[in-house]
Amino acid sequence: MSQDRIALVDVNNFYVSCERVFDPLLEGRPVVVLSNNDGCVVARSAEAKALGIATGTPWFQLQAQARAWGLMARSSNYELYGDMSARVMEVVGRFGTWQEVYSIDESFVGLTGTPEQLGKTGEDIRAAVDLHVGVPVCVGIAATKTLAKFANRIAKQNPGLGGVCDLGAMPAGHADAIQHRVPVSGLWGVGGRTAARLKLMGIETIAELRAADPALIRKKFSVVLQRTVMELNGTECIPHTEERADKQQIMFSRSFSAPVTTVGAMEEVMAVYAQKAAARMHDDGLRASAMTVTAGTSRFAGGEGSFPAVTVRFPVPTQDPIVLVRAAVAAMRGSTVPGAAYLRAGVMFSGLEPADGPEMLDVFGSGTGASQPGVGGVLGEVRGRFGSQAIGIGLGGLAAQPGWTMKREHSSPRYTTEWAELPIVKA
Repeated sequence: MSQDRIALVDVNNFYVSCERVFDPLLEGRPVVVLSNNDGCVVARSAEAKALGIATGTPWFQLQAQARAWGLMARSSNYELYGDMSARVMEVVGRFGTWQEVYSIDESFVGLTGTPEQLGKTGEDIRAAVDLHVGVPVCVGIAATKTLAKFANRIAKQNPGLGGVCDLGAMPAGHADAIQHRVPVSGLWGVGGRTAARLKLMGIETIAELRAADPALIRKKFSVVLQRTVMELNGTECIPHTEERADKQQIMFSRSFSAPVTTVGAMEEVMAVYAQKAAARMHDDGLRASAMTVTAGTSRFAGGEGSFPAVTVRFPVPTQDPIVLVRAAVAAMRGSTVPGAAYLRAGVMFSGLEPADGPEMLDVFGSGTGASQPGVGGVLGEVRGRFGSQAIGIGLGGLAAQPGWTMKREHSSPRYTTEWAELPIVKA
């Protein structure tokens, strides 16, 4: 008999797997991916985990042992990861009656079929992603999202399953035995504090939470945890949403590799960051009614510190990068303290609406939001054809990077999005 089920498809060690697709020398070696400015570990390969390297470990603490361990480091390459994620999700979506992209490396999909067909579909998903993208995934299949996440965990931790776990196809009592062994903290949506409170009630394992009274759980905790209990018992309570909610904000924020101490340098930062955020907004087909620019010195250094935050409201919503750059530079110019050592800055757009909506007329003629027709589109088209660094306004159009640019000493090329960084294959 045909059944409706939910699959959770999750890429194994996503950031590291993306790096390995284009650099086979990383295969089988311990690899870590570092945070902004190469500060600390944000992703680890299985080999790095086996060395006891924890997420959040500062890179400088690992450098002395890196050679002895054969440890390889890569700076975060979010442009590559974002593009690879889109490719994975496109392939996975081909197999489902619906799809909900949950995170950069996870997607829920609706499956329909007999128990035999469901398992085969999971294997087909793994094979298709490996063929078309080159990254490994695990597939968990069950009646609810919570159980699908649990099934995915089983698939990851049991290599003998071949990366696919259909909870309904497991031998009688097998899944129940696992739930009796796994602590409740290993369940999707149950954090450490909630697990500690559950322990006081005598609930320590997933099986014990499954057996709890949903009404009591709601009274003691929340409706969210009540839904978790019901989902553990096979009742679907968490709906799927194929469309993402409209974005409320778009932000570009970075830490500097070297302090910014002059008004002129901060103006350069604002010009570049406003263009980066404007490019994202253009790609999403949106325009903004307001913009907030921020900067900050260290909160731990002596002295008063400086943390300016200025909001600019446009007379008419705009996505024009020229207007946005001018406004960002002007807003921060009067708020930057000369000599202060700024370590971070950001640009955020809010009041977002579709760019193809009806145009509003600037009846007061202030000029703040006056757009140059098509400028954003022209810049976007050039970047799409020749790469994100091909064109820009002012410093944003220069190939040479200023001294304050975020440190990325271990960065891999943007293999899939920059023509100049395409891998070269020699036959």
